[in-house]
Amino acid sequence: MSTPFPFTAVVGQDDLRLALLLNAVSPAVGGVLVRGEKGTAKSTAVRALSVLIPEVDIVAGCRFSCAPASPDPACPDGPHEVGPGTKRPARMVELPVGASEDRLVGALDIERALAEGVKAFEPGLLADAHRGILYVDEVNLLHDHLVDLLLDAAAMGASYVEREGVSVRHAARFLLVGTMNPEEGELRPQLLDRFGLTVEVAASREPDQRVEVVRRRLAYDDDPDGFAARWADEESAVRARIVAARELLPSVHLGDGALRQIAATCAAFEVDGMRADIVMARTATALAAWAGRTEVLPEDVRQAALLALPHRRRRNPFDAPGLDEDKLDETLEEFGGSDEDPDPDPDGPGGGGQPPQDGPDDGSAPGDAPAQAEPGEGGQPQGGGEQAPVRAAEPFRTKVLSVPGLGEGAAGRRSRARTEHGRTTGSRRPQGALTKLHLAATVQAAAPHQLARGRSGRGLVVRRDDLRQATREGREGNLVLFVVDASGSMAARQRMSSVKGAVLSLLLDAYQRRDKVGLVTFRGSAAEVALPPTSSVDAAAARLESLPTGGRTPLAAGLLKAHDVLRVERLRDAARRPLVVLVTDGRATGGPEPVALAGRAARLFAADSVASVVVDCEAGAVRLGLAGQLAVELGGTAVTLDELRADSIAGLVRDVQGNNRRAA
Repeated sequence: MSTPFPFTAVVGQDDLRLALLLNAVSPAVGGVLVRGEKGTAKSTAVRALSVLIPEVDIVAGCRFSCAPASPDPACPDGPHEVGPGTKRPARMVELPVGASEDRLVGALDIERALAEGVKAFEPGLLADAHRGILYVDEVNLLHDHLVDLLLDAAAMGASYVEREGVSVRHAARFLLVGTMNPEEGELRPQLLDRFGLTVEVAASREPDQRVEVVRRRLAYDDDPDGFAARWADEESAVRARIVAARELLPSVHLGDGALRQIAATCAAFEVDGMRADIVMARTATALAAWAGRTEVLPEDVRQAALLALPHRRRRNPFDAPGLDEDKLDETLEEFGGSDEDPDPDPDGPGGGGQPPQDGPDDGSAPGDAPAQAEPGEGGQPQGGGEQAPVRAAEPFRTKVLSVPGLGEGAAGRRSRARTEHGRTTGSRRPQGALTKLHLAATVQAAAPHQLARGRSGRGLVVRRDDLRQATREGREGNLVLFVVDASGSMAARQRMSSVKGAVLSLLLDAYQRRDKVGLVTFRGSAAEVALPPTSSVDAAAARLESLPTGGRTPLAAGLLKAHDVLRVERLRDAARRPLVVLVTDGRATGGPEPVALAGRAARLFAADSVASVVVDCEAGAVRLGLAGQLAVELGGTAVTLDELRADSIAGLVRDVQGNNRRAA
């Protein structure tokens, strides 16, 4: 096993280290979600923490890490007698993003279960992580079915494996730590709320601190063991401090004043439910123990709020995490839990207990800078001056737009697909390892051979050739490519605000259905890819907000650019099916025969059987119906902005499917 980078050698990242240490002191805090740009020591710090966590007592030979003083009565390896056990280091188990369900929860030997009636169970990662750390790198990319299993285990403290009437249960209580880059997409709200604390990390902009980061990393890469030895004393000191804080934790007093501050803070920031109050209380208590105190002070409550509330106050997926610290200080002062004023500086005397300082503080606030739109291609707009971006109207709920047919792409919630999860539609012989047994088909295949196989008892004689894999139909996520007309004909402020509100509504729908999204805009004399296909719907919303308008309408250029984006994306991810959403009034200007060129470009999508929807933005008493004609060329369907809001859009999916079948 390779030597991990020492925890105390991580430069800066004080909030990250403090959050991890608080969970080491009190695992009941509920874990940490680390958000930040790539290359900011997120994974390094998490892996380094496992070395500092004290050893755990386990029942000798138990694969499920039962505590010898209170073994799990339902342990599959039990029952165990209460008595002395053995010690082993706390585990840090990594859950790969592409792991299977069986790898996470464990697997039953179905063949032995059918033939012998034996519950032969192979533990999964949840069993390995019991009483340790479960680490998920890029947790926002985790498949939905694995997220569901994590949520169940986190809520119940146990993992259940149910297979064709055979059931196994074991304890699964772990410290959940996840890291993610927000540019690649956000987390489901249910999983987001399961993380006790969250921290934002960013690379330092201080040259001296960056130099120290590089110096330490190079020294570690050259000689990991020697580098770790140089930090052994600091590591031992932090490990001893964690043990001391754990012993002190039961003696820490959380007074009514501090509880009142916690409740008032959660109410002031309008967080949902009561989990935030409980997490804040546990965090404040752990902060006091980490600082060596037996009384929770107002500064502990303040630091707890900064760690526990930012990810819980988001009202919709496009809200950036964060906390108004002025409002926080006003609330704490109004509902003061002691006679002393809360110290606004958690690093000050008597503060919430920061980890050891190993380098200069860069002083920068975490978080990403707001996305800025790049200037459009093709020089200055023609046929009208550029107008400043307008804000989007309030988003609204839309009905589902779906790609016709049956796909095999990444798991999601939009279009029908053959998946590992969903309703059973048939059976087939397994190709490789059996993952989902079709019991009826298996019994039917084995039944004719029982006499020849010499069956004499009650058990069914099952052989490998009899096993049948269940085929299932579920939902997949699609690539939703927005092609937005930003020309002068769309530039009326109220109109463009409505258009942006409609696109924002569709982006919200794409977020909820786990789609990838892309954004192509056209104006002036050319089109540009404002956002390449990504899982970060937030980034698309930011680019949309900053989108300027004005100039001519190079509709053909926009369609050709979108077609090129789909061509490249098909090479990268052939299984993910696209849905093109063209937002335009249908007008085309600039160059010779612009309407004819747009028609020829549209027919490229029809030839490739790409599902498409045209959102008709034409306004005024006199309508030319150009968007509808364009939809016919695309082989898709057209819907107005008003219809996008109304119940009449319910038939849109049928129209999309019908038009695509006719085009094919």
